[in-house]
Amino acid sequence: MDITIHSSFLPHTDPAATLVFYRDTLGFEVRNDVEYGGMHWITVGPAGQPGTSIVLYPPAATPGLSDMERRTIAEMMAKGTYATLLLATPDLDGTFARVQSGATDVVQEPTMQPYGVRDCAVRDPAGNLIRIQEVR
Repeated sequence: MDITIHSSFLPHTDPAATLVFYRDTLGFEVRNDVEYGGMHWITVGPAGQPGTSIVLYPPAATPGLSDMERRTIAEMMAKGTYATLLLATPDLDGTFARVQSGATDVVQEPTMQPYGVRDCAVRDPAGNLIRIQEVR
């Protein structure tokens, strides 16, 4: 079996702030930017990895959600407990300096975790937790 990760979805609430974070701060390529029905989908991915993307989507576009579920999702996003993305870099300190130079909510500075991984954590403009691990 030959399976790869093609794309993953993360919610966003502000297309302009989302672009600034993923394109300008993280340096991702914008691969698609679609507006439809008053909603906005943005597909981004790391340069040099055209087969791996993140689709940043409006949570209101999720079909079949009740109003109560939509409110719960909005509350969880506001607290930063709804979604997580794990990234990797060989230069954690340099990456953290670049990420921190933007208007980024830092959750944890680079640190050695008790489980053997050195990483940091920030939140994107929608409150998604972004952990960046150092890989060697």
